[in-house]
Amino acid sequence: MIKKLFFIVLVLLFSGHSLFAQERVLIPMDGSQSDHLKAYGIIFNHIAEGESGIWLLNYRGGSFLTTNSNEIVRKSRVRNVRVEVISEAEASGIIQEVERPNVNMAAINLETAPSIAVYTPPQALPWDDAVTLALDYAEIPYDKIYDAEVLSGVLENYDWLHLHHEDFTGQFGKFWAMYRNAPWYIARVRSLEQTAADLGYEKVSQLKLDVVLEIRDFVMQGGFMFAMCSATDTFDIALAAEGLDIVSTQLDGDPIDPNVNERLDFSRTFAFENFEVITDPYIYEHATIDIEVDLNRISESLDYFTLFEFSAKWDPVPTMLTQNHVNSIRGFYGQATAFQKETIKNSVVILGESPGRNQAKYIHGNVGEGTFTFYGGHDPEDYTHRVGDPPTDLSLHTNSPGYRLILNNVLFPAAEKKKRQT
Repeated sequence: MIKKLFFIVLVLLFSGHSLFAQERVLIPMDGSQSDHLKAYGIIFNHIAEGESGIWLLNYRGGSFLTTNSNEIVRKSRVRNVRVEVISEAEASGIIQEVERPNVNMAAINLETAPSIAVYTPPQALPWDDAVTLALDYAEIPYDKIYDAEVLSGVLENYDWLHLHHEDFTGQFGKFWAMYRNAPWYIARVRSLEQTAADLGYEKVSQLKLDVVLEIRDFVMQGGFMFAMCSATDTFDIALAAEGLDIVSTQLDGDPIDPNVNERLDFSRTFAFENFEVITDPYIYEHATIDIEVDLNRISESLDYFTLFEFSAKWDPVPTMLTQNHVNSIRGFYGQATAFQKETIKNSVVILGESPGRNQAKYIHGNVGEGTFTFYGGHDPEDYTHRVGDPPTDLSLHTNSPGYRLILNNVLFPAAEKKKRQT
């Protein structure tokens, strides 16, 4: 009798496992999703644990199809992420629908989760970073690195790098005019000057240039770089001004090189050309790349940008980067809010722009074997985030389309087949 019962239990277990193995999990990313941001963490960590997945481009907002294993359903429910358990036949039907030649959809395999680094200062600053907030909320693991680590060659250990809202020109964010007497600004300047001295540099601008050159090499060798706000334009400004002093006397104690704007070399830059640097320390902008900020220019309710639609089957990378449940997204300001289109190189793909205003918000390009993506603005859910404002609580913005663009960039390297050269 005992042997018979044991045999029945084995049959039930194996039959149950067979049924489980034939099931798939669909993570919908359309308007039905309860938490879009944590959904990225679910699929990212599922892949990191050795499971496979498929990104269904343009299918229900860019949904994910994956294996039903490793407690993914339980983890999703705990995190309030909506999932649908479907049969193998239903999953095959979805793939067939997506792969039809006459529809703008595609199925992209997600294979290996990228190793992630965030370039960010170790000390607390009076502003937060949207990417760090997104990674923390989505529960995606990452390492923090800064100047000393970059110069030591640590980037070879990572696939994807985000640049915190840095000023790579060595002008301390051009906050001198407004905040030069603020304790946080004074501490920040002292810290950077001490770091530069400890690493053998006379000026912060020289330190930051070498950091930029290391990051440039990382990208050219196959790395993925993402930047927001001032890290976008100041990165290219530093490259164009290599060998020139563009830092005002008030900030580094010696004069600016003469005729700097005539001597910029745009062949070195990633995204921008035909711009002028703004050397006046009393002016907040770094260059003519950024739009002029005027909060009275347009009502917040009318400020938005739209995402371009790309061919999912022929242009999968820009399609991945623009996956969303909406194609119109509320605008938001930053030190670099958006990019004047006349300063953007022809080789760069504009992913999102503000209609009728000749400005791009979201751009992408290739350099060497790698890629970069620049996203203008500071915080997609804080229209005019100011110094000292509290960090955004993403539990109040679980379906943020602006934050989804950040997490698209985090995930899309998982779809790449080739490995970065080292």
